[in-house]
Amino acid sequence: MCFFWCLIRPKFHAFISHIFPSFLSHYFSFDPDRGDSNSVKMGESQRFQLGTVGALSLSVVSSVSIVICNKALISSLGFSFATTLTSWHLLVTFCSLHVALWMKLFEHKPFDARAVMGFGILNGTSIGLLNLSLGFNSVGFYQMTKLAIIPCTVLLETLFFRKRFSRSIQLSLSILLLGVGIATVTDLQLNALGSVLSLLAVITTCIAQIMTNNIQKKFKVSSTQLLYQSCPYQAMTLFIAGPFLDWLLTKQNVFAFKYTSEVLVFIVLSCLISVSVNFSTFLVIGKTSPVTYQVLGHLKTCLVLAFGYVLLHDPFSWRNILGILIALIGMVLYSYYCSREGQQKPSEVSAQMAQAKESETDPLIGVENGAGILTDAVVAKVPAWNSNKDLQA
Repeated sequence: MCFFWCLIRPKFHAFISHIFPSFLSHYFSFDPDRGDSNSVKMGESQRFQLGTVGALSLSVVSSVSIVICNKALISSLGFSFATTLTSWHLLVTFCSLHVALWMKLFEHKPFDARAVMGFGILNGTSIGLLNLSLGFNSVGFYQMTKLAIIPCTVLLETLFFRKRFSRSIQLSLSILLLGVGIATVTDLQLNALGSVLSLLAVITTCIAQIMTNNIQKKFKVSSTQLLYQSCPYQAMTLFIAGPFLDWLLTKQNVFAFKYTSEVLVFIVLSCLISVSVNFSTFLVIGKTSPVTYQVLGHLKTCLVLAFGYVLLHDPFSWRNILGILIALIGMVLYSYYCSREGQQKPSEVSAQMAQAKESETDPLIGVENGAGILTDAVVAKVPAWNSNKDLQA
């Protein structure tokens, strides 16, 4: 198929360029006068947008798939050892990435070992705490715990990273959380231990996801490189604590479970899908933000509810439908406002640059900034203005 496409691509572009030249020029930077060599060139922003859409799509498809697979494994086959299963997921992910490194599909980039170790252990701890929160709380309270991750992330990024969220973004997130709450939250049975575990789960999850984004930017590593180096610590944390936590929650021993061929098939399938889930998680957080990843997570929740009704015939009510519709409205608004604000930032930066250049050539503005004009040919030294030029450079 690839060989066939290489043969027909020049003719295909030549044919399309006569019919849709503006389409190709806009989406593929295709210019008939410059030849076929530039037919597939795209700007950095276009490539980034395509990469982001691909990461979001991969995250949604893989996460919904693994939820359906694990639901069949836990509900139908009785394998309820979620924490131990997650440790196996991470081990398979690390082995897959090691094979990819051996095949030179990505480059190994070591960086701060303490940061990697702390990040990996924190990530593993947050997963274990979320499972404990589900075990010691009602399903409704557990869903409230997951809903609390977004406002907690917004609060932490505002306080410690001086990140600003506009009122439009806050409104869209509120609508989203309201919809997901209507669709998923049923009963709210509180207990002291469960509440403490939920609080710790929310805090560790928020910090881990913020670190995922910041580490990639600070050390200039890709999502694959970060996942490869942190996976062993996450897997080791859950592999050690997993059997004990699962016994605490289910009163069953994972090593004494009867592994039939059907159970093994679903475990292998779940582990294979988890490679895509773990990779897409780091990819989405690195390309977007922890808040956007959580918004995407609630979209997955709505899809899981819908697929559960269609495929597994789970009970579905008008309350679920209303909640999903409200949540979708919140997601659309969030996407719209993020896109609009993202387009405004480059225009504001270009306007500031244009103003700076104008002030650099305007003698009146130069005088206001301390540049005293002595004669038409002699200009006084202006240390402050020179620093501005250094910033522009």
